[in-house]
Amino acid sequence: MSDTDFLAECFEAHRPRLRAVAYRMLGSLAEAEDAVQEAWFRLSRSDVRDIDNLGGWLTTVVGRVCLDMLRSRTSRREQPLESARQPLPVAGPEQDVLLADSVGVALLVVLRTLTPAERLAFVLHDLFGVPFEEIAVIVDRTPAAARQLASRARRRVRGAEAPDADPERQREVVDAFLAAARDGDFDGLLKVLDPDVVARAAGGISTGAEAVARGAASFAHLARIAEPALVGGAPGVVVLGPTSRPERALAFTVVRDRIAVIDVVTDPERLAALDILPAP
Repeated sequence: MSDTDFLAECFEAHRPRLRAVAYRMLGSLAEAEDAVQEAWFRLSRSDVRDIDNLGGWLTTVVGRVCLDMLRSRTSRREQPLESARQPLPVAGPEQDVLLADSVGVALLVVLRTLTPAERLAFVLHDLFGVPFEEIAVIVDRTPAAARQLASRARRRVRGAEAPDADPERQREVVDAFLAAARDGDFDGLLKVLDPDVVARAAGGISTGAEAVARGAASFAHLARIAEPALVGGAPGVVVLGPTSRPERALAFTVVRDRIAVIDVVTDPERLAALDILPAP
């Protein structure tokens, strides 16, 4: 067996865990595979004689790759709405319990709202047991700072709740949001927004009821022409253009009768691919 074949065999032994780490970080199997493949490219170009712990080295590389990918998302189009509303799939029988265990919708929603560094610290430490000393190297911080990142993420995750199941009540909350946005009613918006609401759009993430309410109130002109809709199966609103094609769609996650997450889609390709139906 050649050195290259031996190295490839060693890498394949670590692939399931690396894929699980990357998937937890990115929420996309396709992106997770890309991150794992990038780790293989870097390994194949490295001097393995300098690597004492291959598993730890590969986890560090995948973590850094995922961190870069998460940070780049603010300049890319929105993430698919469906990924926040489906359980994590299993990529194959070799995908051990690290990936196969069930994860609720609430956890997926919260993970997507964490900063890249918080998400990495939480995923690596709480889900995969990576020491804070190793995480600190990836995020370029002290172990104590890495511990704080994970602690903040953990508080958000523990406070997560499952979205409301009653579609009629969800619709009422979204309609109240739309009515307040049309009137530029700041106080009315605050009444239907969770204090820790997160709004995700192509330009980035807004957090907190006041910040999101200010943003919604400033788009009153669009709210006046928005129509209630089901966006990817979730309660939402859509703004139609002159040709009656969607120009903007918002999907909402409602928790305890308040809006916890707003996903805003403006990219034409994403809009064309979304399942948008009139509200019942």
